[in-house]
Formats: sequence, C-alpha cells, structure tokens
Amino acid sequence: ASIANQTFSMINSVQITEKNAEPEITLLTYLRRSLGLTGTKLGCAEGGCGACTVMVSKYHPHQNRIIHHAVNACLAPLCSLHHCAVTTVDGIGSVASKLHPVQERIAKAHGSQCGFCTPGIVMSMYALLRNNPRPSMHDIQEAFQGNLCRCTGYRPILEGYRTFTKDGGCCGGKGQTNGCCMTNGHIQEHVNDSTTLQAQKLYDQSEFMPLDPTQEIIFPPELMVLSKQPQRELRFVGERVLWIQPYSLKELLELKATYPNAKLVVGNTEVGIEMKFKNLLYPVILAPAYIPELNIIQHTQDGKRVIYLKGCFCLSMLFDGLKQILFVTVKKLPAHQTEVFEAVLEQLRWFAGQQIRNVAVCFVSLPEVKNSFIEVNGLENDWEKRVLEMDEKFFPGYRKTILKSEEILLSIEIPYTRKYFSAFKQSPRKEDDIAIVTCGMNVLFKEKSNIVQSIRISYGGMAPVTVLATATCNRLLNRQWNEELLEQACTSLAEEMSLSPSAPGGMVTYRRTLTISLFYKFFLTVQHKLALDLRMEVHINRHLAVPPGHNNDDVVGHPIMHLSALKHATGEAIYCDDIPCYENELHLALVTSIKAQALIKSIDTSDAMAVPGVVAFISAKDIPGSNLTGPVVYDETVFADDKVTCVGHIVGAIVADTQAHAQRAAKDVKISYEELQPVIVTIQDAIANKSFYQPVRSIERGDVAQGFKDSDHILHGKMHIGGQEQFYLETNCTLAVPRGEDGEMELFVSTQSASKTQALVAKALGVPANRVVCRVKRMGGGFGGKESRSTILSTVVAVAAHTVKRPVRCMLDRDEDMLVTGGRHPFFGHYKVGYMNNGRVMALDVTFYSNAGNSLDLSLSILERALFHMDNSYNIPNIHGTGYMCKTNLPSNSAFRGFGGPQGMMIAESWMSDVALSCGLPAEEVRRMNMYKEGDFTPFNQRLDQFTIDRCWEECMQLSDFNKRKEAVEQYNRSEKFLDIKLINTIESLCSLNAQAGALVHVYSDGSVLLTHGGTEMGQGLHTKMVQVASKTLGIPCSKIHITETSTNTVPNTSPTAASASSDLNGMAIYNACQTLLQRLQPYKDKNPKGCWEDWVTYFDRVNLSANGFYKTPDLGYDFDTNSGRPFNYFSYGVAVSEVEIDCLTGSHKNLHTSIVMDVGKSLNPALDIGQVEGGFMQGLGLFTLEELRYSPDGYLYTRGPGMYKIPSFGDIPIELKVSLLRDTPNEKAIFSSKAVGEPPLFLAASVFYAIKDAIIAARAESGLTGPFRLDSPATPERIRNACEDKFTKLCPPADPGTFTPWAVQV
Repeated sequence: ASIANQTFSMINSVQITEKNAEPEITLLTYLRRSLGLTGTKLGCAEGGCGACTVMVSKYHPHQNRIIHHAVNACLAPLCSLHHCAVTTVDGIGSVASKLHPVQERIAKAHGSQCGFCTPGIVMSMYALLRNNPRPSMHDIQEAFQGNLCRCTGYRPILEGYRTFTKDGGCCGGKGQTNGCCMTNGHIQEHVNDSTTLQAQKLYDQSEFMPLDPTQEIIFPPELMVLSKQPQRELRFVGERVLWIQPYSLKELLELKATYPNAKLVVGNTEVGIEMKFKNLLYPVILAPAYIPELNIIQHTQDGKRVIYLKGCFCLSMLFDGLKQILFVTVKKLPAHQTEVFEAVLEQLRWFAGQQIRNVAVCFVSLPEVKNSFIEVNGLENDWEKRVLEMDEKFFPGYRKTILKSEEILLSIEIPYTRKYFSAFKQSPRKEDDIAIVTCGMNVLFKEKSNIVQSIRISYGGMAPVTVLATATCNRLLNRQWNEELLEQACTSLAEEMSLSPSAPGGMVTYRRTLTISLFYKFFLTVQHKLALDLRMEVHINRHLAVPPGHNNDDVVGHPIMHLSALKHATGEAIYCDDIPCYENELHLALVTSIKAQALIKSIDTSDAMAVPGVVAFISAKDIPGSNLTGPVVYDETVFADDKVTCVGHIVGAIVADTQAHAQRAAKDVKISYEELQPVIVTIQDAIANKSFYQPVRSIERGDVAQGFKDSDHILHGKMHIGGQEQFYLETNCTLAVPRGEDGEMELFVSTQSASKTQALVAKALGVPANRVVCRVKRMGGGFGGKESRSTILSTVVAVAAHTVKRPVRCMLDRDEDMLVTGGRHPFFGHYKVGYMNNGRVMALDVTFYSNAGNSLDLSLSILERALFHMDNSYNIPNIHGTGYMCKTNLPSNSAFRGFGGPQGMMIAESWMSDVALSCGLPAEEVRRMNMYKEGDFTPFNQRLDQFTIDRCWEECMQLSDFNKRKEAVEQYNRSEKFLDIKLINTIESLCSLNAQAGALVHVYSDGSVLLTHGGTEMGQGLHTKMVQVASKTLGIPCSKIHITETSTNTVPNTSPTAASASSDLNGMAIYNACQTLLQRLQPYKDKNPKGCWEDWVTYFDRVNLSANGFYKTPDLGYDFDTNSGRPFNYFSYGVAVSEVEIDCLTGSHKNLHTSIVMDVGKSLNPALDIGQVEGGFMQGLGLFTLEELRYSPDGYLYTRGPGMYKIPSFGDIPIELKVSLLRDTPNEKAIFSSKAVGEPPLFLAASVFYAIKDAIIAARAESGLTGPFRLDSPATPERIRNACEDKFTKLCPPADPGTFTPWAVQV
C-alpha cells in the first residue's frame, strides 16, 4: 500500500495541510505558535485543567455519523488529527463580529473573573450543545468534570449555562411568543419547595441571544468525502519519533511485528504525559485509531456476555455504547445479570474528565472487572488469536500485562453477572481524580440460601498490581452471609491486605482501613440490596443586587459585567504568552536543583548544548549586576552560585529556538552535588534544630497568668494547617525585550508587583530603574502568588535576554511553577486556654510556627498577620501570642489570599471548638458569648468601630434557617450519625504595608478618557471598579473610559496589588486625579451649564487635560515593642453557616448547604463582590478540606499538577449556596463607602471544616469516644476516616513513628 506523509484537516473552517508533521508537536502548540490562535490556553500540559479544550469533529464511516468531542489540545498530537475538523474558541464568535450564545451567557452571568479558564469552559459547553442542544443540569456538570476554575467558585458559570437546559431557561421560542422564556423572564426560584421572591437579578436573562442549532458551523463536506475513500498508511518522521498510522488490522500486526516495542497511541493521554514529565522517549508510535475492526461495541446473541472491541474506542463512546446496550438491548434481563455493566458505567463517570474520556481508550480503566476475557492477536502462526482470562496472573508487574510484545489487544468480553456485583472507588475528590483505593467484589450464593458458593474480592491501590484477596475469599466459602462472616472477613482482610509503612503514595493506615470499610459497604449492599445515592444537581443562591432606591444613573453600586468578560469568553483577551512572537525571539527553560541542601561541585552542559536549536546556558556568571535579590531583604540569589537550599532552586537556564528544545536541553544539564546535613523540611525539623528566622514576634494584653488562675478549666491543644498552592490558571510568564541602547529593557510580565519587578530586574542588570519598563495587561489569576515570587522568573529571563541580546520568553509549565514558587505557609499552633463552666474564655496562650522555606520573602508580615488574628472575633481579656518563622529547605513560601489571617483564625476556631465540646454546650452559643462588641479593643489595642458582625450573625441565622436545620441534623444523627451544621464568623483586617497608590488620567480632545493606575488586573475586576469610580466622579458613561494596562513608565513606585486594598487605594488616587480635572474644567461648565462633557473638554483653550492622583491611607503604623499604634484602617466582617454529610466508612463528605452574609460596606459592584465572596469561599474550601501538598522526607514535591494536587471542581460547591451582602453599612474610610472583599470571605469556608469535625464527634460518640480530639487541616477523606475510630480502624493500627521512613511528611 502507498504511504502518505501529510495531514489534511480543517481548523475553524480553514483548510490545513501539514507535510511531515512533527509527531511531538501537540495541537495546542500548533494552534498558538503556528496559527496564532491564542484563545486556547495552556494551563497544565497534562489534561487536568481543561483550559486548552477545543472541539474535534470527525466522521466515522463504519458508524455513519459525525462525532463532536471536547478534547485537551495540550495532549492531542497534531499527527492524530488527519481528516478531523477542529473548532476553537476563536472560531465560534468574537466581540468584533458576533458572539456565540455560549460566550455571551458565561460573560453576562458573571462567570468569568481572570478569564484564563473561560475559553476551555466555553468549548466544553459548546461541544455539549453540538451533541445535545437541550441538555440537563446533570449533562452540564458531567461535561465540566475536566474543567477547573480558580476564581469564580463555579456557581455563576452553572447559573449562566442553566439557561440552556430543558427546565432552566431557553425554550427555543426565540422571543417570538408570549410563552417564550425570553419574554416571560424568571424572577422566582424554589427553595425547599417554597417560593421566595428574589432581589433584582445580577443579570437579565431576557437579554440573552437564543441558541439556534441550525446556525452552527457544519462539518466540512470535503472531510466526509475523504473519510469515505480508501485510506493510506500515514508516516511522519520527526527529530526523535516515527509516527505511523495504519488503516487495517493486518497493517497494524505487521508493524507490531516489525517494531515490537512500539507504543500504541490513541488519545496520547498516557504516552504524552510520560514523554513530557517522566523524560521517557518512544522512538516509534503506532496510531490505530482509524482501524474499523477496533471500533465496534456489540451485544452477542447468545445472551451470555457483552463484547466490546478496543482500539480507538474511547471511554465516552464505551459509556454511550454500554448505556445503549444496558437500557435497550438487555433491558428485559434480570437486574442482577447486568450489575457489572451498571458498575462499569458508574466507575466511568468518575474516571478522569470528559475531555480525557473522549479520547482515552478503555482497557486500563477496568482492572476490577475480574472474570472478563480478552482476545489478543499476533503475527505468530499466521495471526493466531488467543483468549486470556483477566485473573490474578494477568498483571505480572506494575503497568505490565502478560501480552507478548508483538501482540495487540483485539477485544474484551464482559460476561453477565450471575451474582451480586459492586465496584467502589475512593479518591480525594469525587470528580476527575486518581483512586486511593479501588475495588471490585462479587458473590454467588448457593441456590435458595445465603451460603456463599463463590466470592471474589479484588483491590487496586494496595500493591503495584491489582490484587485478589484470595485467602479471605477462601475463608468465606460455605459461610452464611451474616455478622459472623463480616467479622471473619474484616479480620482476614486486615491480615492479607498489608502495606509497608513506607509504601509509595503514603496514607497506609487509611488505605488498609479502606479495604475493610469498602467490603463492609459491599456486605451491606448485598444484605440490604441498597442502591448507591445519586448526586443532587440543584445549585441555588440568593443575593443582593442593586439596593432599593438606588440612582440608576450612578454606575457605582450597579452589577456591571467585568469589562473584559466578553473578551475572556471569545479568547480575544491578551495574556502575557499571547503576545505574538518577535522575529528573533528565543525561549527559556529553567535548570533547577534536585537536592534540598547541597554544594554545587560542577555543571556539565555539553549534552544540553548539543540539542538542536540551543543558543546558550545562562548562570550566575552571566549576571551583569547583582546576583542578590529578594522582595524585602536580599537573602536570595537570581541563580544559585555555589550552594542550593531547596529542591527547585534555580541553578541556570537554557535558551533555545523553541520551548520544546529548551526544555529538552534543560533536562540534559548534569549537575554534581555534595549533599549537606541536616536537611530541614518540616516545622518539627526546624523546632528540633532551632532553625528560625529573626525576629520572633509576640503580642500580649492583660494578665495571662492571672487569667488562668481565675479560670474553672484549662485545656491544651495542637493543630497543623497544611500549605496551599495558588494554582492560578496562568502560570508565571515573562517576555523580556532588550531595546539595544543605554541598557534599556521592556518586560511583559504576569505579576501583581510591577514596580518590584522593575527594581529587582534593574538590580540584576546593574542599571538604574529608569531603564527598565514593566508592563502588565492582565493576569490569569494571582492570589498573592505573583506578588513577590514572580520576580524569580522575571530576573532570570531579563538576564538571559541581556546576555543573548534578543527577546526571550518563558511561560513555566505547571509542574515547574509549582516546584519553584512555593505557596501558602503551613502553620503549626499549640495553645493553652482557660475558660469558665459557662464557656466564657478568660485566658489564651498560643504559639504559631510557620514554615517559611529557604528565604524570608514576606514571611514576617504573614506571621504578624496571623498574630493579629489569633483571637478571630472573640474578646479574650488575657491573651498572649508568639510567632516563629521556621527556616527550612523548601522553596520560599509567600503570600496567598488571606496572608496569614486564615491560619491564625483557624487555630482560634480550634480552641473555641474544644472549649464548647468540653463544656458540653452548643458551639454557636459559646461563640456568640465570647464575641466582640462595638467599642471593644483588640489585643493590639485598636478600637472596633462600626462593628457589624452581630448583624451579620443574625442575618445568617435567618438566611440559613439555622435552628430548623440544626433540629433536623440532630434528628438525622440519632439514626444515621454523620451529618452536622456549623456557624463560623470572621473578622478580617486590611494590611498597612505600602498603603499608597498613584493614578494618571488623560482626557483626549474627543472626550475619551485614558485611565492608568498602580493596580493590576488579575480577575478581581479592579479595572472595572476603577472605571466605575472615574465614571461617577467625572459624571460620564463608562463607555468613554478605557484602561490599557499597568506600567511602571506611567505610574511609578506602585504598591503590589495585594491585601485586598487595591480598590481602596487606587480608587482614591483616581478620585483625586479626577477631582483635579474637574476643578480645571469647572469654569467651562459654569460658562456652558447645558453643555455636555465634549463641550467642556477644551484642548484649544490650553487646559491641561492630564492629571496625577496620589493617595496614602492616613494614620497607619504599629509598634510590636509597645503594642501601640493603628495597624489597620478598618475591619471587614462575615458569618457563614455550613451543613455537611460525612461517610464514616470512607471519609468522603458532601457539602450540602452554605449561607454567607458578608459586610462589604456599600458595594461598588455587587456582581464582582459576590463573585469574590464565592470564589474566596471555594478557595478556602480547598484549603480546609481538599488541597494537600505532599513532600518527601528529602524535600521533593510530589504534587506538581492537577493529577496529584486537587483544587475544588464543579462538583465540590455546596448543593445549596446562599450569599447575601449586608445592607446599610457604609464605610467612610474607603472610596464611596465600600470595603475590601478579596480576602475576608476565604476563611468562612472553615464553617465546612468545623461542620465536618462536629459530624466526626457524632460518629465518635457511637464508638464511646468523647471530648476534644485533634483534627488537622485539610480535613481530607484520610483524616476524616481515621478520626472516625471504630472496630475497623483498630484492625489497622499505624506503625510507630521512627520505625520507618514515610513516603510523605507533613511540612
């Protein structure tokens, strides 16, 4: 047969022919670098975040239908898209031409903040609608399983897209009849079967364009014609890889015989990851996706089994095919015969995200389906087929099967079940997560009895391979299915399913307990024939929009859409890496340390320099200025010179013609080390070695010793709070352009701190700051992570650009970003509390230890903030707090939303919870009794004025119907024992550090206004609010005002956009600048009072139409030595109630309900503020219940991407969510009576944590356990299950500390 060497495809209806395509190039790289289609974003490069989602359509001749699939462009090889049509976000609509309804609705429903994830979410929804124009909410949630968002909290996205559903919005009437949803509008919502009138909506659903499926882009007819013609084998020869795409089974078998070690690739979801992240190379890849024989699923006529044939049969098609067979072909069969298919369907629902399921093939996902058979084919003996049973011998080793190298998998047969069958999967997060333990179990009873005839129990996650609990199964034969059998099984499983305490993956006690707990679930399922609970779908919220009586001409206070939201939704918003490449631009990749504490003996770059396209290796010797750097003190280096102090320490950088060449060469740099001791990784290591930064901080008020003497009781406690990765969707990125004269350099950076970037780059280059310009258009998220740590990349890229005298670009991959940048500080606190019998706290002595990492960074300010919040909102008359910063061999930890406040308040709520439990009193009563009141003084002697937390408390009690809920929970727990509700309050202050801002306002002769200020836009809507402020002050429409970017050459010496203070500071600076302009224009307004803005703006009368504004917060300052001063300008207040349900057997929990009441003063923009409340709450939910950074004892970070590090997803938001902004609370200390809103809501997610803890208390009571106990944060399934001590946990005691080396340590 003839061989072709070019792909033919269509991208956004444009014909693309690529001859000799490079097999290692992904669709994402091709779209962005070759075609300039930058709407599709790179978020993780491993198919875990969905930012790169596109729709791939192809015609299947053997199925005679067109299939539209959402896929991850970061994994899809360009070579795999022959005869496919690709649709990207750029191709379905634009601001300039016409928006697609999918784009319009997410923007107008306020479902976009930073906007970096938005194109991927838009394309997931678009692909769903192409297949199903009237989906259900369940369909939408399933479509979004592979998409992550770090900003919004997900609720507005689901609310906006609910309008496409059968019962949620668009009816297809297109506004032409009175019965149309577009003309009726929806002003009511249903809460618990009662109808409540909602406040004015944040958006008008009737304004949405209707969806018209007939107007969608059709599948290109030429591709359909080509797909029906006889196909030729495709071959592409790359630099390192040969890609072959056969079109018949015969061709594939011949190729497998020729290349027995070749990898078979369909979706590239495994091989792509291995080649990128594990540095593996597969020289030959065979792509069997288009072989007809490998694309069939069928039900055999003998009625014994279902057969499905593998190949390119992706999981989503398998899912649809099995559903078809289950619900149509075999619907007349008894239910017990089809249990295996039900189990497979249920497991497929939770396997990866939709984008992965759309391309991944099925075989690896079914290890628990024992007694299945696979048919393999090989060239031996003239294409001999053999049938293998998937038994305990099928997997001889980790990721190995008993197939011969020249054989291919032809089919899998799944027999009907003749018995009870169940499959279980337990993972940290329900959606799109890797299992901790997975299992399949089935049992067959002797006829008309409960005596076990045969039983099989298999587990994944308990060994390198899937294991059968053979000994346990044998012991259960011929036994009655009763409590005695259960006890015998549990004891036997505890013995048989053992794990080394150092086993990879850690969580050894939890995993062993799970094997027993999951069998218990199976036991109950069989005994009671229980069905698994289906997840509820309804997400409800209630909130304030424009307050009654508001002036509609005044844009401040209106829920104006984020100014960039439409551009986010169309992919037209430009981020740093979207800037077109310069003609002679180079790409940079970091070379980092693999040791935590070592001397550098030598660096060998010879192999790296031999990689094609490599231009230079940059290191400390290339720095023209100073190698010292740091945001506050210069205790860091741009490049490690002679010593490394953490894994991920930047040693050098490779500069090459492409990112792929630079990254490949960086891995080839060989560094030899002399390891040093001790390696200090954890807080406990630092305490043992007295490894602390100075100073040690403390705050004291009252007589603590006397307070303890006066107390009825004293308790002691400890708590550890884990760190958190910012996980901004856009990783750190810098483009440095040397200007060729006087040492000038222009930097395009994704940073919250343009001025600090400018200063540190100038220092490294040895030039004055006036030679360096730093420009920030927008960021795809920041959350504090780009306040100081972004400079470690910017300085490196600037030095490289200076050295090679060419523009240099670097956008870190997700794994690199997580490795080098650090995150939220882990904290350890121990406390001593004195209290009275009635729960009144009299004295507190608390000590904080923070894990600062290998440099000071902002750790001192963060520790101080924790101390300022050590009381949360409780008035403790005698209080003493001490804080230590631990110096460890981890990448330096830094700012993250809340800035130490959440850690301090979390420990406060821990001792408050302990006090309530010890007194036997309701926790909400003890909290209320100890709460501050108007006029009280804090431990740092600041008076509380305009104190509104009591109002927030009362409104939240009403909003959540707390008392009724609590009564229902207590009733439920009497029978079920694992539901609880918790009310948490917070008081948050605003940092005084660098409390200043500048603004520059230009008015042009046509009346248009250009606004520049010192704040940066990272999704929080700062630019939108600043335009609103300028609009109100100048009295002109927002449409006349524009902000282009933040730059150091327009507004100098800016404060970082941080501490939630940017609206306060920059808003006042803009207000001051606008007032200056108004004063200059006042004579013209007086002359022509009936004129308009354009009449008053007079260029010809030589009036200066440009004004600077400046603002600094007055009367701020605090002295730790004297405990005097005023560290904060004002306080924000909030209260939350959360209700959760925990599963005592697995440790999983469901977030059932959350109500939040937040005091944000007089809101500048309710839509943006509610978005901040919800987004902050969800980040807190991740911090306190889900996100866990896992380090080895040697300081190596395991969790370096969405595969291992789980942030909240669409399925984690509370089933019922209510947010209300407190009314009538003007704050005269900030712009237009508003308040900061970015950080305070995050801590309210602690209500979920303490609801979980209360539910655990109820569960422990069943086992006779009472009194306070330690529960560290986050409350992961492992911690929840281990805290619910019972007879199963006693069968799996943990190994004694010190007797083994753990896989991971708590840092």
